[in-house]
Amino acid sequence: MPDETRAVPRLTLVLGGARSGKSAHAEWLVSAQAGPWLYVATAQGWDDEMRERIALHRARRPPPWETVDAPRDLAGAIRRAPPGRPVLVDCLTLWLTNAMLDEEADLAAEVADLLAACAAAPGPLVLVSNEVGFGIVPENALARRFRDEAGRLHQRLATLADRVVLVVAGLPMTIKGETQ
Repeated sequence: MPDETRAVPRLTLVLGGARSGKSAHAEWLVSAQAGPWLYVATAQGWDDEMRERIALHRARRPPPWETVDAPRDLAGAIRRAPPGRPVLVDCLTLWLTNAMLDEEADLAAEVADLLAACAAAPGPLVLVSNEVGFGIVPENALARRFRDEAGRLHQRLATLADRVVLVVAGLPMTIKGETQ
């Protein structure tokens, strides 16, 4: 039975730092809706440490969660979601990293496609992303470009979003829209 006190608006953006609790909060939001729920994962298990992180995330999501891996075609995964099904995307900064490291990618076109898919999502959509703009200025050009691209992506998504939540130390703070 859905929890009316945790109704998910059409588009929610959940931001936070590493290990802030943002993914757990997003899962909590989505799980209040009638399942099954769709989890769109953008991570790739390139090494043992990342494979372990992915396994821990998957173990936290028993059925009725369905997982779709979309490290690159995030817009397509959102568009293919069954109408009305709550969708959680985790996380945008991993997707952005994957796109930036793909030398063939047209990042501006992919971001525009993602924004269009989010605006037309067929059901409640919760997006998780790392807020990377609170730290020091990165030392190298690629890291600075990543920080800047992430900041611009977050601003554009926040404009589209009905709700934006910042999670710090496991505490969600609603910075746009109604509190949950």
